[in-house]
Amino acid sequence: MIQKKKNFDSKVTFKTNNVASRIFERQIRTPAPGTSIHCARRFYENLVPGFTIYDLECPDNSFFKFTDDGQYFVSFSRNRQDLIVYRPTWLSYSCKEEDCDNTHELPPQAKKFESFFTQLYVRSLASCNELICKDFFIYMESNQFGIFATSTAQIQDARASDGAILGVPSFEKITIHLLRLQDGVILDEKVFHNDCVNFTHNMGAFLYDDLLAVVSLRYQTIHILQIRDSGNLVDVRAIGAYCREDDELFINSSSQARCFCFYVLYLSFPLQRVQCLKKKFYFHFQDYVDLVILKVQFLDRHHLLIKFGSVDVGGSRNTDQVPAFFAVYNMETTEIVAFYQNAADELYLLFERFFDHFHATSTNSMYMNFISSHSNNIHALEQLMCMKNKATSASQFVKKMLSSLPLNCQSMSPSPYFDQSLFRFDEKLISATDRPRQSTDHPIRFTSRRQPNSHKFKIKTGPEFGSADGRSKRYSHFLFHPFLPLALSFIQPSLFLPPSAVNIHFRR
Repeated sequence: MIQKKKNFDSKVTFKTNNVASRIFERQIRTPAPGTSIHCARRFYENLVPGFTIYDLECPDNSFFKFTDDGQYFVSFSRNRQDLIVYRPTWLSYSCKEEDCDNTHELPPQAKKFESFFTQLYVRSLASCNELICKDFFIYMESNQFGIFATSTAQIQDARASDGAILGVPSFEKITIHLLRLQDGVILDEKVFHNDCVNFTHNMGAFLYDDLLAVVSLRYQTIHILQIRDSGNLVDVRAIGAYCREDDELFINSSSQARCFCFYVLYLSFPLQRVQCLKKKFYFHFQDYVDLVILKVQFLDRHHLLIKFGSVDVGGSRNTDQVPAFFAVYNMETTEIVAFYQNAADELYLLFERFFDHFHATSTNSMYMNFISSHSNNIHALEQLMCMKNKATSASQFVKKMLSSLPLNCQSMSPSPYFDQSLFRFDEKLISATDRPRQSTDHPIRFTSRRQPNSHKFKIKTGPEFGSADGRSKRYSHFLFHPFLPLALSFIQPSLFLPPSAVNIHFRR
């Protein structure tokens, strides 16, 4: 029994040893079927961005994000005219002294941005009267295409004409650009005139494989575009005034009955399903009519999840307090196959159990398939259940959870350091969602999930804690590389001001 216990203990300590031990273990042991990638990702417990260089000397750009395959780092000029793309590299230097361990001071060039990133090109995107939408970028990994947007200045008091709705601002020109990120060549453009698309955090567009959905808030139309391998943007269909491609031709050449307008479908669906509630439906009919399309996402190549809400909350943060509805729409059959209110328990149950189906990713995406969620990770599910049990109102909790639907496209980082099966961290301070958060004076700690008492690394936003004015607020924003032990932190005095400091965190 003693000998068996020794063998067991040696296996346990062997599993949690250093990189060399893990490599040796990989040579002599075969992982269980279907777990080879997850076993390989455990190497990140030893390869962590635990070293920080503060106040990195970097160009005055607006840094946005890494592409999902980690090949490019996208940024924009401060005047929002130019696109600047970098290739992530790695700091390399030589040490001539005898003692060259981790305590050795780095050379002066290590504090420069160019030591970690190589500029590939600068490309002018916006015309003289346009600006780049700095919160919008979608990456097509299979072809290494980048989707960007530019627009003219916003017109607040735009008149509602030609089918446009009241209360929605207008932009004289909105341009969607398709670029080849390898060399910055502009392949194609799609222009919208006197329209409005909410590009904040990729809200107004969603990419699934080679299909791109763009929501026109002003004209209440969902434009479906196909991105060809040749680099062309091809109009597939427009869902709004008409549902099928030939509806307009059909209505002009035939007197047969046929449903053309998407709104007719959406208004008639609740009545078809709940005949016993006709009085209630007619009583709230004007409320249904006043709803507009706010967001959309693909569930697969044929089905869209569409959110309807008030036009006044198109950009509001507290959307869980506003009545909203969700519709699942089949583009091929032009049918609404499901319709839910934002407090529906049935939809929340689907959200809780099958969240990854809402987080529709491209079949060609490699790293995006490993983002932790409460439907694929027991630790994330425990956090959700804890929030659910603490909620004072079940209906308000459901509304709060469903307010994130439809999900924003490519809004989460696939970095392994956000893998909740590997690391534990405070999601109030940092998470896989790319958003600025209020900074704190204490470091953000990442501990091992398998060894709760094992501290792996920590990220500090500054070399000294505290500030001269304790009342001042700072905001921090983090950009993690998809697979390298590399991250950038940006310290902002305000959400609307450029960063006052940029730090880089890497494995030395």
